[in-house]
Amino acid sequence: MSRFLCVLRSWLLMVSVIAAGNTLQCFRDYSFVSEKLYTASPGLVNGLQARTFGVWTLLSSVVRCLCALDIRNQTLYYITLFTFVVALAHFLSEVFIYHTAALTMGIMAPLMVASFSILGMLIGLQYLEVEAQSQNKKKN
Repeated sequence: MSRFLCVLRSWLLMVSVIAAGNTLQCFRDYSFVSEKLYTASPGLVNGLQARTFGVWTLLSSVVRCLCALDIRNQTLYYITLFTFVVALAHFLSEVFIYHTAALTMGIMAPLMVASFSILGMLIGLQYLEVEAQSQNKKKN
């Protein structure tokens, strides 16, 4: 496995662990969501919305962890990539369309993580393709 894919696997695992921690915060105290993320409209955040956000974050965390463990699984790889696309679209829409979030560090962090992850996973696709081609040549 290439060094880049090893780094990408570590990155995905780290992001997954951080997301699991965020999930716990969403279930423990919903003010985390209003104080860190939806700062432009904290009154719209309630316990139900925070727990829903927590479940979505947990699901993303599990998918990303599984991809880190089995990075060559093409279906899982694309699903993981899509979790980052959805996260990026969600946070950008909350800032620029719905105006429920401001560009604070609480929003900038997930925007940067999603952006870097999308870029890394798109680059990783090239490495996976090269690996697959070299394995096919060895078989022939």
